[in-house]
Amino acid sequence: MRTIHSRGLQPNVLGTFDTIVMAVAGSAPAYSLAATTAVLFGAVGYAGPAALLYCAIPMLGIVLAYARLGRIDVNAGAGYSWVGRTLHPFLGFLSGWALVFAATVFMVAGSLPAGSLTLSLIDPDLADHTPLAAAVGAGWFLMMLLVVLGGARLTVRAQLVMSGVEMLILVGFVLAAVLHRGRATAFDWSWFGFDQFGGPQGFAAGALIAAFYYWGWDVTSNLSEETRNSRRTAGLAALVGVGFVFVLFEAFTVAVNVLLTADEIRTAGPNVLAVLGQEIWPGIGGKLLVVAVVLSTVATLETTLLQVTRSLFAMGRDRTLPAALGTVHRRWNTPWVAIAAVGGAALLMFVAAAAAESVQRILSDAVAAIGLQIAFYYSLAGIAAVVAYKSLLLRSVRNLVLGGLWPLLGSGFMLWCFVESLGELSTTALTIGLGGLLLGVVPLLVYWRKGSDYYRPARLDAVRALAATEDSGPATPHARTGAHDKSYATDF
Repeated sequence: MRTIHSRGLQPNVLGTFDTIVMAVAGSAPAYSLAATTAVLFGAVGYAGPAALLYCAIPMLGIVLAYARLGRIDVNAGAGYSWVGRTLHPFLGFLSGWALVFAATVFMVAGSLPAGSLTLSLIDPDLADHTPLAAAVGAGWFLMMLLVVLGGARLTVRAQLVMSGVEMLILVGFVLAAVLHRGRATAFDWSWFGFDQFGGPQGFAAGALIAAFYYWGWDVTSNLSEETRNSRRTAGLAALVGVGFVFVLFEAFTVAVNVLLTADEIRTAGPNVLAVLGQEIWPGIGGKLLVVAVVLSTVATLETTLLQVTRSLFAMGRDRTLPAALGTVHRRWNTPWVAIAAVGGAALLMFVAAAAAESVQRILSDAVAAIGLQIAFYYSLAGIAAVVAYKSLLLRSVRNLVLGGLWPLLGSGFMLWCFVESLGELSTTALTIGLGGLLLGVVPLLVYWRKGSDYYRPARLDAVRALAATEDSGPATPHARTGAHDKSYATDF
């Protein structure tokens, strides 16, 4: 049984609170709201709160699947390892590839708003200058690349500061929105119903966009080899993180519906939070929320870099991609070759983005394309959890619901969204989303023919894995290195 790999990544760096912060930062509340609210409104109108609600329920099934799989296989590749060992190595590789490709596209989709919003703080007229926004965004990206290169301990310290300030601003504005007297539209409970979606395809399009809101919490699983008591911590942090951002997403989406007109929402595009801030607190409110979005964007760039580089590290270690990707820096204990590779690929994409017409158009296509790939690899993880725990599902109602029915609901929902949305997306979004997946077939076949051991996996079975864990006691990488374990202030 493959469980903890002590091959360079520094163990026990992250405590419980650190990992929860990573889950919240991975979902990027302020960035997701700024980048996606107008896109969601364009797809489903005032039914945005319903799309977020009905996507959250099956998404929790995927979170439960990740938590259960993480108990029996601690691996930086997460779904790449789990799907490969339960369903088929080809599906496992494509699951990891989907994450890597989606995250690399996100480097541009995330950095452009950071650049645009940073420019807006200096001069609002510069915010729509796409080449300049791409240049400033690339600067933020390179800064986070260096932080991630410096190691997990430096990364989590930077994350605590950025996410802490962001949360203070967001929670403050939620309270201010509740107390605000003016309104453009009266609150309506129908915003949480199905009748405004306009049919199954409209609902699927909204749900796919909503999936992008939540995406990123699974960074806790990719950091499992560097987390204390990760068999418990990674899953717990993901559940707490998703619950927290769900409340924030609903609160701000309802606030946008109530306080802004439909024309204001469409016109604002990725600046919708700045417009909302000006409505709540004229003069300074818009700039404060812009600061929150910039911090959120930079924070989620950091977690996405962690996620993609740990996935590439696992793939390089298994030799399903070039083995150099599994190389760890001797001083910083980080997969520096993987970090450099992602950095180079993202910078090339920045050059292409600089020639595009508008930031808003890039965001719209990128969000939809990333949503397709999220739906693909999340759905496979949900099925993998059911297969791995199949011998335990009928032992109790709790096992059946939490380990079987709910993950299957999540997988079925994601697959349905994937299929239904194919007819709704633009040609560019489909080319990026499906073309990115198909591109992964090339390295899959090359390294399969080279005979990587990944393609001859030890099957992942929960009964055997849990028995082995109980026999060996708690898994502690420090026990093999002779280092002394210690507690952290961020552990509960």
